[in-house]
Amino acid sequence: MASSVQPVESAARQDKVTAPYGSWKSPITADIVSGASKRLDGTAIDGRGRLFWLESRPTEAGRSVLVKGEEKAGEEAIDVTPKEFSVRTTAQEYGGGAFTISGDTVIFANYKDQRLYKQSVDSIDSTPVPITPDCGSPVVSYADGVFDSRFNRFVTVMEDRRVSSINAITTIVAIGLNDASIEEPKVLVSGNDFYAFPRVDLKGERIAWIEWCHPNMPWDKSELWVGYISENGDICKRTCVAGNDNTIVESPTEPKWSSTGELFFITDRKNGFWNLYKWIESVNDVQALYSLDAEFSRPLWVFGINSYELIQNKEGKNLIACSYRQKGRSYLGILDCAQSSLSLLDIPFTDIDNITSGHRCLYVEGASAVHPSSVAKVNLDDQGSKVVDFKVVWSSSPDSLKYTSYFSLPELIEFPTGVPGQNAYAYFYPPLNPIYHASPEEKPPLLLKSHGGPTSETRGILNLSIQYWTSRGWAFVDVNYGGSTGYGREYRERLLGNWGIVDVNDCCSCAKFLVDSGKADGGRLCITGGSAGGYTTLAALAFKETFKAGASLYGVADLSMLRAETHKFESHYLDNLIGDEKDYYERSPINFVDRFSCPIILFQGLEDKVVPPDQARTIYQALKKKGLPVALVEYEGEQHGFRKAENIKFTLEQEMVFFARLVGNFNVADEINPIKIDNFD
Repeated sequence: MASSVQPVESAARQDKVTAPYGSWKSPITADIVSGASKRLDGTAIDGRGRLFWLESRPTEAGRSVLVKGEEKAGEEAIDVTPKEFSVRTTAQEYGGGAFTISGDTVIFANYKDQRLYKQSVDSIDSTPVPITPDCGSPVVSYADGVFDSRFNRFVTVMEDRRVSSINAITTIVAIGLNDASIEEPKVLVSGNDFYAFPRVDLKGERIAWIEWCHPNMPWDKSELWVGYISENGDICKRTCVAGNDNTIVESPTEPKWSSTGELFFITDRKNGFWNLYKWIESVNDVQALYSLDAEFSRPLWVFGINSYELIQNKEGKNLIACSYRQKGRSYLGILDCAQSSLSLLDIPFTDIDNITSGHRCLYVEGASAVHPSSVAKVNLDDQGSKVVDFKVVWSSSPDSLKYTSYFSLPELIEFPTGVPGQNAYAYFYPPLNPIYHASPEEKPPLLLKSHGGPTSETRGILNLSIQYWTSRGWAFVDVNYGGSTGYGREYRERLLGNWGIVDVNDCCSCAKFLVDSGKADGGRLCITGGSAGGYTTLAALAFKETFKAGASLYGVADLSMLRAETHKFESHYLDNLIGDEKDYYERSPINFVDRFSCPIILFQGLEDKVVPPDQARTIYQALKKKGLPVALVEYEGEQHGFRKAENIKFTLEQEMVFFARLVGNFNVADEINPIKIDNFD
């Protein structure tokens, strides 16, 4: 049964200023939002137990910098990455797993040339030294590597685009770390379309990895393999641990060796949720460690996911620190495998990404409705079952707490979809400002966001770009339509063969639910989304009449063009999401320009290889020719997703003023110079 949403409280303070929704003044400016958009791309511990993290900085044109945390209270964090370097890989376009630390050494991928470099983390004056060949251009990328001390080498995924930029060759390779000449990496595993998570055991005798092939994505069907390493460093034999049984549909992920040589991993066999398992090597079978209708991992869009850690308490007992998602929030727990018991740890985060184990502590990447993306040090008791201290050591937006009185807290809502008996989920943020309220007769405009992926999940966490809207008097809803992750395989597979149908219908159903609940003005419904969310936006505007305006950020307009031009990782993604050629045509908004009837603004990076710029240009020209109000903003130097502060700011402001001018019936309080809107100005 769908939960009800209570009407907006009318008991506002008597001294509040009455002003139309959307016109309120707010200190959460676009400058604040863009400057607060630092992104966390991983954490690690060195041989001395010191914390390091990788942060992407919009104020430095999106440069990614490895930072060494403070060693003593009051000390400053120190940049490890020299200014001429940026730690980022373009493997599979989305990257991730761009650095690895062992002892006092870091190996990282440099964005400009995509080569791997070795650097000491002990000295701020240490100069990175390349360890992979110079190919003349950034055509070979590396990700998700680990050190192999037995052979003094680095084992990593390699994506080679030298022969073909469209159909790159992906392998697992070994790179020697001796101070000899730089040589071509040695191929250890090859022959399949994709690889991830190469993990070498402590003795260097076995290597585990994940592989999958077209047309599957790694969350559809993948395989976990183990290879045995010979005396000369080659893999002499191999065995498939999970994923090769045709009677079981599963997608194993995140293999990890214990200090005693046991292999742990996560898979979604049986109950359809990603749960923890262990390999029984002697009989080549797998054992479930704890069964729960919850997701202990997430889809492999980026390399380097680390959802659990193998730890020991003070008594030497082996435990697993893990996080899982259930019904729209994350939990942190300690799994005692011997007892098959899971103890929850009480921390303020309601959203958790990666976990890194330190000395008697965990470093947890997380967030909540009042915490932006952060890293917290979580100290545990001697038994490893309770939290004795929780301290945020890194924040994407350390100044955000000064705006707490303006924060709109998300409500997890469950709403009926167009399929009888089937519900979907969303986070609803009501308009909130301590200074303003609107008249009781007015309902707020609503901005509905459709997340990217589409096999992904939006989270109910503090996001200043959402608060930018709500603090100005907009209602905002972030939808986890059918096909989203976080709710198990069955929910995830609602989108198979139905992309452009289920997602669109669910977004429209959510908007209608909020209007019927008295939470939004049905005449001022707007929709926005990036990438796959941009496609859902355009499809909703072309094939439905629910929304009055939309904004597409690097969105898809032509499914056939996307299939033909996109990168290897997603080149067959649509095979499972769409269907036959007729479906490709009938679900592409570009083929039905005559059905568009409302204003649209488009934003596009000119270096985007996932959704090439021609998509935005084609839809823009078609809508302009039809006579609809339309605008196109193109950004030099931006790829799939905007990283530069000035572009993040400009996008947010122009989206706001576009909706205000064409749908809102109000004037924005901010001084924003609107761009020219074709067929309107």
